Amino acid sequence: MAKTVGVEEEFLLLAASGEPVALAGKVLAAVGGHPGRGSGGSLHQELFQTQVEAATGVCATLADLRAQLHGARVLLAEAARAEGLDLVSVGTPVLAKAVPVLSEGERFARIGNLYRGVIADYQSCGCHVHVGVADRETAVAMMNHLRPWLPTLLALSANSPFDRGRDSGYASWRMVQQSRFPGSGVPPWFDSASAYERQVDRLVDCGVLVDEAMSFWLARPGVGLPTVEVRAADAAGTADEAVLQAALTRALVGTAEAALAEGREAPRVDDQICAAAVWNAARHGLDGPGVDVVEARTVPAARILDRLLAHVRDALADSGDLAEVEESVAWVRRAGTGAVRQRRAAAGGPEAVLEMLRDQTVREQPHPTYRKSA
Repeated sequence: MAKTVGVEEEFLLLAASGEPVALAGKVLAAVGGHPGRGSGGSLHQELFQTQVEAATGVCATLADLRAQLHGARVLLAEAARAEGLDLVSVGTPVLAKAVPVLSEGERFARIGNLYRGVIADYQSCGCHVHVGVADRETAVAMMNHLRPWLPTLLALSANSPFDRGRDSGYASWRMVQQSRFPGSGVPPWFDSASAYERQVDRLVDCGVLVDEAMSFWLARPGVGLPTVEVRAADAAGTADEAVLQAALTRALVGTAEAALAEGREAPRVDDQICAAAVWNAARHGLDGPGVDVVEARTVPAARILDRLLAHVRDALADSGDLAEVEESVAWVRRAGTGAVRQRRAAAGGPEAVLEMLRDQTVREQPHPTYRKSA
């Protein structure tokens, strides 16, 4: 039986000019409920009032997940249009001049007070995947097995090449921004849940995290949930790309579970090599060098993606997701990552990029296999 999965997606609200607009409260009030609220789906404010978040409920199949993701995008886009705004799924704003306004709430205020200038322009949006596991101890054991593959999930998702009107030169400028925070990147190796919790407590005591529910690692045990949460990906340009991240993450967790059952320990890859792999993924996406963290050497990023697919092939076959994932990866390779597609559209100017983002955020799924499975 396939593991349950859920996805949290963060979006930006834009004026016709492309400038982020602080009207999240009005948009969320107009939407009402999440299409998956019966299974726990919900809508939320994010750090800034220019952002909204949609979290799916607990899903057993990719078809259910896809329906919830697309449904929430459509509802939020319609509510945004009623306020004269556009909803876009992108890692960082293409254009942004004004200083964003923090959302209301004591915790958001504490975050703003602690990080100050680091978050002054941090309107970054991600795609977070939760996979159900037995308990917190299992979640931490799974994280060790996921460590080598987190940079590849980032490379596949790269969707933030622009920073306030300029081409950053990176495929994921969001990850560069996130690297400013303490403890960003691939998490350390932990031999138990208590070791993980002790480390988080130390970071809180050191004054670099607001509380125990905060960390900037690309994977962690779910906060208040029996899940592994993977936070590597930029906001997915299309709902299908969010489904792809979920399918690969679920398969990685399934593969890790099989390894643990056989007593196979995850490779103890070097923290600095992992940091190099994250940087390369942020810089190049899939179109350039990546870092094989096990062998500690540079190889084409596309080849590491091939290795990831081979690594999780059995888990994908067991869950019935193999054909869909292979088709979706083939589509990304043909069309390019979100960053590649944005740069291609930029030949027509910023307006063309914004138009593409608006369209693909709510576009129906393009893949024939997906239409059949839905």
